[in-house]
Amino acid sequence: MAEVRFAKAVSLALADALEQDPAVFLFGEDIATAGGPFGATRGLYEQFGDRVRDTPISEAALANAAVGAALSGLKPVLEIMFMDFMTLTMDALVNQAAKARYMFGGQASVPMVVRTPHGGGISAGPQHSQCLEAWFAHVPGLKVVCPSNPADAYGLLRSAISDPDPVIFVENKALYAMKGELADSREIIPLGKARLVRTGKDATVVCYGAAVHTVEKAASQLAEQGLEIEVLDLRSIQPWDEAAVMASLTRTHRLLIVHEAVEAFGVGAEIAARIGDIGFDELDAPILRVAAPFVPVPFAPSLEKAYQPDAAAVIAAVHKLCA
Repeated sequence: MAEVRFAKAVSLALADALEQDPAVFLFGEDIATAGGPFGATRGLYEQFGDRVRDTPISEAALANAAVGAALSGLKPVLEIMFMDFMTLTMDALVNQAAKARYMFGGQASVPMVVRTPHGGGISAGPQHSQCLEAWFAHVPGLKVVCPSNPADAYGLLRSAISDPDPVIFVENKALYAMKGELADSREIIPLGKARLVRTGKDATVVCYGAAVHTVEKAASQLAEQGLEIEVLDLRSIQPWDEAAVMASLTRTHRLLIVHEAVEAFGVGAEIAARIGDIGFDELDAPILRVAAPFVPVPFAPSLEKAYQPDAAAVIAAVHKLCA
């Protein structure tokens, strides 16, 4: 068991995939000699040569190239430097990659991965800090993953690269420096399975990505106040582990959903609507959400801190649920 940073876990997953499968290759802006904007691909060019390629600045061209490569039998892993720039990839991903299996009657697949960082915490401003995962979760044919720790980053990325369909792999940029344990066996984690972070009896809190650590902090403080919350890390947003959420709800009978993305029309809204439908009889209180307000991400550190959901907001919501 070794302790590694989140970015290193991503790098190890990419290296292992490159070593084990000759169809895998990486490309993106500044990922080769520079090692990526957050160091996640550092050293891979020296190890694998032209299978790790720097590209011109054209996200639309890169995404279309990835779709074509995947349809031809390769397994491209494309890095889009910031999730905000995914706007330029939408036609290739939404109209081509997501539709290919359906349009060809299951005779073609698009085994590609798009790695992209989202989230705030580093004062990158409103055009470099957005959490847009709900866009892609809305599109049939796309899978969306968002790990919260190094072990999950490794295991989920390996699964994503092996998957026969397109996967959007979202990495919260505030987590890249985070350290965590990674087993020597480097376990691969199936997509669509949530992780039970903490057991509790008073309320279920569903979260993913960096929000998991916010919720864990809140859970420790709530425990001191006599409230025990059960924490579920979704890990996969599409497909999401409905069964795990329902199983937890049957134990706690209260549900809170927490994410860094804007609250309106978000991942939390879908989960709340679905659980309100199939789990209504288990609920002892209305489902609540804690998420960002409906404004662009501020640049100023003080405003960005106020914008991002924090432990205090989670604690207040749990108290409201349990009142």
